[in-house]
This record gives sequence, structure tokens and C-alpha cells, in this order.
Amino acid sequence: MLRAGEDLLQVEERLWVLSAPTGQGIYDFGFDRFFACRRPYQLPASLEVVARVGVWNDYEVRYRELAAEGVTLVHSPEQHLLATELPHWYPRLTDLTPRSVWFDERPDAKTVEAELGWPVFVKGERQTSRHRKSLSIIEGPAQFDAAMAAYATDPILHWQRVVCRELRPLRRVEEGAPDRIPSSFEFRTFWWRGALVGWGPYWWQGSPYTMTEAEQHEALGLGREVARRVDVPFLVVDVAQEVSGRWIVIECNDGQESGYAGVSPFALWRNILDLELKRSR
Repeated sequence: MLRAGEDLLQVEERLWVLSAPTGQGIYDFGFDRFFACRRPYQLPASLEVVARVGVWNDYEVRYRELAAEGVTLVHSPEQHLLATELPHWYPRLTDLTPRSVWFDERPDAKTVEAELGWPVFVKGERQTSRHRKSLSIIEGPAQFDAAMAAYATDPILHWQRVVCRELRPLRRVEEGAPDRIPSSFEFRTFWWRGALVGWGPYWWQGSPYTMTEAEQHEALGLGREVARRVDVPFLVVDVAQEVSGRWIVIECNDGQESGYAGVSPFALWRNILDLELKRSR
């Protein structure tokens, strides 16, 4: 049942976690270093599991494999797509996020210009390629054609559908490296069964920044509304502030696959465990 490197743990007798190291400090967390954990001698007939193994490119296959052994991932394949891919979550959030279009085949510049004009923000349906500015913030047709040529061979982007989004004026934190998307006033939020369990700066490695109490009220209120509309058990919502002061949704993700960014992983899992204790009573 377990693949190489995977470990199945019951954490604090409240939550089953399927974990595996990825080598990424922003993602990995040693559950048994911080919480009381046990490995099962014998599995119960059925159990629900949160996966923290990185990204499975064959999520549906893995879901079926585990289900055959009585292990149910916290997200069904349908919920995983809803949380992860923009074409699935965008229709529920059209009033909260920049206008977006996507294409099954890489589009030409004329098509994108007719839909959105210039400039545009371009990404894969799941993610960018290491936040590269030259492949994301596109000012005109020539740059777009060059980006599409790069998308065809990029190891992260070549298999994803192309998404083009209205480029909104975001409040900047810092410019960053020459070919990196500028750091905006953006925050990552984690939601467990609709409840907030963690938030922190998305651009956690640069200049420190945080929200005022009033900003928290608006930003986290937006995240809560997104969690209500998307309605999956473990959701990540990234929100950012425009220069006008308006808060918008940047993207959603499956909490099983998402890095912590500036969120404390210990506090995140402590909050989830506390919620699971309440559910069990």
C-alpha cells in the first residue's frame, strides 16, 4: 500500500497522516518530533488520511489504490481538482478574483489580446514556474510568443493548461530578483473544514511584512468566504491586497500539497488537532 518513503502515522490519536519527505523545507514537517505519534501494527477496517507527501501527478490513481486498502484520502479526486486547478475553482469565485480564461492548447497572442488585452498574467492551471516574471507578467504579443515557446519545454508548465488572467495592480512589498514576480502584500491561509487554522506572509523569505487588525478582518473574511464557496475539507487560499485597498483571491490549492510559506506548521497542525478533538466529542 505504501510507496517508497511514505510513512503512515496516527497523530495524538486524532488524525491519520500519510507523510513522506520531499527535501523542501517550506513543505516538510516532522510530525513525530512535535506530537505523540504511533505507527499502526494493524490498520482498522477504514480510516481517513491527510496526505503530506508532496504532489502526486496521479492523484486519482493513488486515491483508488489507497481506497482498495480501506484508506480514504481527505479529498476525493473531484475535491482535489476543485481545490487545485483554476478552471475548477474559478467559476465559484468570479467576483473575488481577477478575470481569467484558459486554453486546452497553447493560444496565440491574437486570441489572448482579444480576450483580455495587454498586459496579462500567465500561468499554468495549477502554478507558475518558480515565480519567473518573464513567463508570467506579459506586456505584449512578442513576449507572449516567447513565453509560449518556453512553456512547451518547461518541466513544470508543459503539462498544464495555459491560464491568462487580468493583471491587477497589487500593493508591492519588494521587487525581488530580476526575473522573479515582484513580492506583493499577499498571504497564505489554511482552512480545515471551513475553519481558519493558519495564516502568514506568502513571500516569507524577503522583507518581513504583516497585516494590521483591520486588514486581517478583511483578508481573512475573504478567505472564509472562499472556503465556504469551494467547500472542501483542507483548502489553501492565497489572498492579496490591490493598491486600491481591495482584497482579492490569487489562487486556491489543496492543503495536502501546499507549502507552509510563512505559516507556522506546528501551530497549523495544533489547530487542526484541536478541531478534530472537538469533532470526536
